Amino acid sequence: MNEKKGWVDRIIGILLGNQGKDFQEILIDREVVDEIIQIARQSHPLEFMAMLEGKIHEGVLKVEGLVFLPGETSNQSAVMKTFMMPMTTETVGSVHSHPIPNATPSTADLHFFAKNGLFHLIIAQPYTEESMIGYDTFGEMINYRII
Repeated sequence: MNEKKGWVDRIIGILLGNQGKDFQEILIDREVVDEIIQIARQSHPLEFMAMLEGKIHEGVLKVEGLVFLPGETSNQSAVMKTFMMPMTTETVGSVHSHPIPNATPSTADLHFFAKNGLFHLIIAQPYTEESMIGYDTFGEMINYRII
């Protein structure tokens, strides 16, 4: 079963344009994490959403910043106008908050993940490092380190 899943993941990765974007480790700058926590707390009870800016170098995906785009937020969702992304921006995924103590991705989150990068974060209330969960393009939990 794992062999079949790996094959399917490779085909989907090719269709999504993710070939050649392999990484074994994810690092997030401490300043980015602190900013995510601060914005999530300030936005509460509304959700917030941003894109993660970073690069893959020698098998390491490093998140170094946030990119904010126009959109709309509520206490149940956040919508971002990704078509307004500057061409020179190097985004690798997204981050958004859940104003409840549950960081499980919704169906809408999973659709967004599949179309918008390789790594995604959801930070849930109480908006701490411990309540921030990483996910891959397919909505599977993925580990990361804060540096």
